[in-house]
Amino acid sequence: MEKESLIALDEFCALHNIEVSFVSSLSQNGLISITTIQESGFIDNGQLQQLEKFIRLYYELDINLEGIETITYLLQRITTQQNEITALRNRLRLYEKK
Repeated sequence: MEKESLIALDEFCALHNIEVSFVSSLSQNGLISITTIQESGFIDNGQLQQLEKFIRLYYELDINLEGIETITYLLQRITTQQNEITALRNRLRLYEKK
């Protein structure tokens, strides 16, 4: 992983006025991953959108970590089912054109 695509956890938390322990809890629950380099935590750029969503759920909507896990799981299932429906529709179109 390139260091350029990593953001320091301390700086991110200070910028968003959140506790480092919250991000650590997300990591412990498997919702995000933290890369440790020389005893400092870093977050990959690719996780920022997801992490900011978790911050809004936790701090603005007052949803606890278990609720965030449940919401994430259900949204992933919905996405998977939507992709499956799209694939099935595409297969069905092949048979309808004949």
